[in-house]
Amino acid sequence: MEWILLGLIVAAVAFGIVLYNRLVAGRNRYKNAFAQIDVQLNRRHDLIPNLVEVAKRYMSHERETLEAVIQARNGAQQQLKQAAADPTDPDAMRKLSDAEQGLSGALGRLFALSENYPDLKANQNMMQLSEELTSTENKVAFARQAFNDAVMNYNILRESFPSNVVANMFSFKPAELLEIDAPEKREAVQVDFG
Repeated sequence: MEWILLGLIVAAVAFGIVLYNRLVAGRNRYKNAFAQIDVQLNRRHDLIPNLVEVAKRYMSHERETLEAVIQARNGAQQQLKQAAADPTDPDAMRKLSDAEQGLSGALGRLFALSENYPDLKANQNMMQLSEELTSTENKVAFARQAFNDAVMNYNILRESFPSNVVANMFSFKPAELLEIDAPEKREAVQVDFG
């Protein structure tokens, strides 16, 4: 009887260890996925000052819009640093999501206004930067999808029985999805042709 009880205890401990290791692996997968987002968002942030410099030459009357883009870029860059420091912090993920959405809105306004400047639209540097930014946006979307998939898998594991018992014992916190393109957070771009 003692051997059976000892065997059950050993099996329960081994099962707990397996579940703990799966939770750690899941958390590390979504942290790694966030590292890919970090790379792409940094690339996006690095392209923006060049884009604004090219636009400045043509859009001297749109100083407020250009400054808003730079301000939004700086805010997004700061939130990215905080989120990269701890991708497990849901508050940091929400703030990053909001900051990136604000940056997307500011860029949208810049591109909408650039329609009023044919010389700017035809500028080779502007076209190249716009193309690079579009390519980077696509890479961000793919990296965000991979991150959100990893977060979802981790959260499912964390919330499923019996791994939820181990998750609660060792304080595995839920992970936050990164929703940069959430429709309810989009700012409408207003174009004024008159």
